[in-house]
Amino acid sequence: MDTDILFQIAAVGIIVAVLNLILTKSDRSEQALMVTIAGLVLVLALIVKEIGTLFETIKAVFGL
Repeated sequence: MDTDILFQIAAVGIIVAVLNLILTKSDRSEQALMVTIAGLVLVLALIVKEIGTLFETIKAVFGL
């Protein structure tokens, strides 16, 4: 596993946290929720690609 994906996930988390804080303080809780959900979907999309690679590696190791 490459460390780049960890840095990408951390960057998305930091950006989402800052935007969430700014939007919550400015009384825009609905937009803050949408930003949080969008960040979650983005991180899940990054992870799904890695899970696919993991399954391919497992299949190659066990010869399935």
